[in-house]
Amino acid sequence: MIHPDQTPIGSGFGPATTTAEAIRGIDLGRRVAIVTGGYSGIGLETTRALAEAGATVIVPARDSVRAAAALTGLDRVELESLDLADAASVAAFAGRFRASGRPLSILVNSAGVMATPLHRDADGREGQFATNHLGHFRLTLALWPALLSAGAAGGARVVSVSSRGHQIAGVDFDDLDFARRPYDKWIAYGQSKTANALFAIALDRRGREHGVRAFSLHPGQILTELARHLTAAEIAGFDALDAEGRPRIDPSRGMKTVAQGAATSVWCATSPRLDGLGGLYCEDCDVAPVHSAATGRRGVHPWAADDALAERLWSVSETLNGASLP
Repeated sequence: MIHPDQTPIGSGFGPATTTAEAIRGIDLGRRVAIVTGGYSGIGLETTRALAEAGATVIVPARDSVRAAAALTGLDRVELESLDLADAASVAAFAGRFRASGRPLSILVNSAGVMATPLHRDADGREGQFATNHLGHFRLTLALWPALLSAGAAGGARVVSVSSRGHQIAGVDFDDLDFARRPYDKWIAYGQSKTANALFAIALDRRGREHGVRAFSLHPGQILTELARHLTAAEIAGFDALDAEGRPRIDPSRGMKTVAQGAATSVWCATSPRLDGLGGLYCEDCDVAPVHSAATGRRGVHPWAADDALAERLWSVSETLNGASLP
């Protein structure tokens, strides 16, 4: 069954909306946010927008030197240490945050990898699924008490950055780790991005009675370091560069600036238009339609918006992580 609210709400925004426009007039003073991947690409722009609106933003990073350089000059930003692929690192980071006693109003799961060569985490899990989904699943569960505190005090949101790439593949529950099928970097990426969307559905079901709502989103096609594993031929195939070799900007075709790409993350995290809603996949600063022949490339594929599949993924993720919500 697909969520009945998975349909555009007429937000007034669109593909060219920037973070500044999406968050205009919103005061995040005294709010605390965590943005994974918050020191590069759309994650950095998300950090900047939330901090400029008054939030204290914590950016956990595996490369603290590089992150510190990227975050120089931003007020109300704290740098922390975290490796999403390392369960002990996730537990240590979440423990430090919980010990601070601060409610967590916004968690933006923005870190990720794309189309990587086959690699596996310490538990043997396929790397893209492990990083993009399992790491964020583990982190969100570890931060749950802080999210509940914010939920009880006025609301909390968990925002997972998915991708239109989810349309490539659903979740293969019979072979998540490519143990029996040939590894395909794009199918693996698509599976992980479908998992991001299904995670938001299942998390929202568990959090909504406690004031914790969850969303997933497609940011757009932005040429950032996420594309570092792509060859020049692959980038050319996406028509991502103009004749001078510069990133092509055409929001109507999904080709966005970083500020336009991060806008939907910021909108999902802060917009009052989403009050009372959750478990939805968004794009272009609006709730997305369900993908069909009529929507072209837009929308969420049914396999990423299915309640039963979301519950199945949640159960599998609990087993793989050895963790569950209280």
